[in-house]
Amino acid sequence: MEDGEAGGIGELDESRAALLAEAADRARRYLRRIGDRAVAAPPEAVLALDELDFPLPEGGLEPSRVLALLDDVGSPATVASAGPRYFGFVTGGALPIAVAASWLLAAWDQNAALSVMSPVATRLDSVAIGWVSRLLGLPGGTSGGFVSGATMANAACLASARDAVLTRAGWDAASLGLVGAPPVQVVVGDEVHATVLKALGLIGLGRGRALRLPVDEQGRITPDRLPRLDRPALVCLQAGNVNSGASDPFVPLIGWAHSQGAWVHVDGAFGLWAAACPEVAGEVAGVAAADSWATDAHKWLNTTYDCGVALVRDGQALRAAMQAEASYLPLGAARDPMLVTPQSSQRARGAEVWAVLAALGREGVSRLVGRHVALARRFASGLSAGGLDILNQVRLNQVVAACADAEATGEMIAALQREGTCWCGPTMWRGRRAMRISVSNWSTTEGDVDRSVAAVLAAARLTSARR
Repeated sequence: MEDGEAGGIGELDESRAALLAEAADRARRYLRRIGDRAVAAPPEAVLALDELDFPLPEGGLEPSRVLALLDDVGSPATVASAGPRYFGFVTGGALPIAVAASWLLAAWDQNAALSVMSPVATRLDSVAIGWVSRLLGLPGGTSGGFVSGATMANAACLASARDAVLTRAGWDAASLGLVGAPPVQVVVGDEVHATVLKALGLIGLGRGRALRLPVDEQGRITPDRLPRLDRPALVCLQAGNVNSGASDPFVPLIGWAHSQGAWVHVDGAFGLWAAACPEVAGEVAGVAAADSWATDAHKWLNTTYDCGVALVRDGQALRAAMQAEASYLPLGAARDPMLVTPQSSQRARGAEVWAVLAALGREGVSRLVGRHVALARRFASGLSAGGLDILNQVRLNQVVAACADAEATGEMIAALQREGTCWCGPTMWRGRRAMRISVSNWSTTEGDVDRSVAAVLAAARLTSARR
């Protein structure tokens, strides 16, 4: 090797180290300040994003300048969803171990598709799936994989379900597709989440064909007068209604579905984690009897985005639906993530989940879930004492609140978001305009809740004074 070449490599290493150190410093500064800033991005910061919209440089900019632009212009225009007073969209904040692990994983830059591509990523993926399954009390032998979120988790599970029930009916959907196949009956609750319907559309079963079952005032399917099912059939149940937090009564519904040969899938993006906390595990009693489950790690487990989990009781059904073969793919005896997920190339999501679970342990996850439930109830109690209507039974981490009329509720939410102490979003609940509060961040404290309650009530008073 020439001396000049060696020097060039040394300079490159120094430059890379300096750039990574600067990135770490900027990231630490961002996180250190996040609890003190307004939660929503200020309008002037959003307008300043025009500075990032310039003609593509011919020769490229210095990496340090690019990093500075991202931070100096981009950071002020972020939503502080990683902070303690963001209560929108069931968005979890990233635990410190999740952030740290994700930094290391970015440096690894592993493609976790195959064991031959990354032995460590695929091994941690396998261990993490086993840990998640046991933590949630799912049957031994449950298989699964890490995907981008609940939409793809639902799609992977429902594709497995579709192929499995059609195989029982004598049709090979994986090879022949759906043209000419026996029709698959799909049953959902009337409060089915949009991601389930999207997944049904993606796998060719249609967003609008499902039979909708009536629900009670909390959004739970009512288990009386259940219809007779045709075969093949899929029944989609829910753990954690996105507004109320309530779950379907799994014991009678799964018993009914299985008695008629249907596959039962559970959409549990956040609510499935209730099974990990003895204090609230009764909310999802019987859920382990289902055939597949979809959940998110980036919600209640507080990993970084994005990370969903698809779990299927029959591992062979999952592998059959996700099968991929080519002469250049060295498929061995090892569990290869690309054979249990829709994607081939993929980041090492399972390694981050492994790190989070290893750091928290079973007791840590239970405490995380239980504390958020307690904080949600504190939030609801404070708002109720201040004169707002609480429209749901606070079963988990969700609160639905409203003013006396729809217009006042909308004005209150807008005023709250402008003021910036916390962020809560609008929803429609049982025909009434309301505000939805999701307590999902590891760093939220009782003080954050009390400060947010005061901000909500101040917004409500301001709205009332203007009317």
